[in-house]
Amino acid sequence: MYAIVEIGAQQYKVEEGKKIFVHKLSKEEGAKVEFDKVLLLDNEGKVQVGTPVVAGAKVQATVVTEVKGDKVIVFKKKRRKGYKKKNGHRQQYTQIEINKIVA
Repeated sequence: MYAIVEIGAQQYKVEEGKKIFVHKLSKEEGAKVEFDKVLLLDNEGKVQVGTPVVAGAKVQATVVTEVKGDKVIVFKKKRRKGYKKKNGHRQQYTQIEINKIVA
């Protein structure tokens, strides 16, 4: 059984027992979270597609940890002008474990 869920304006394929990284949630470690924007639900070949969401479907998860992603270098330059700018960015992620998919 798997589901397609919208978490923070992004879509993720989730299955029970799996761990995924999502953009930072404002929850503490060990906190229970529930997502109700289930866009698609597959139960051993029986597919339910929402219009836009599947009615009554929810995904329950637990926050595992918060981590930072790899550093992304942003380098801007204009030739012959002496303009150079170097910036870095590290995105913060929350790792969640999917406990249950309620159909």
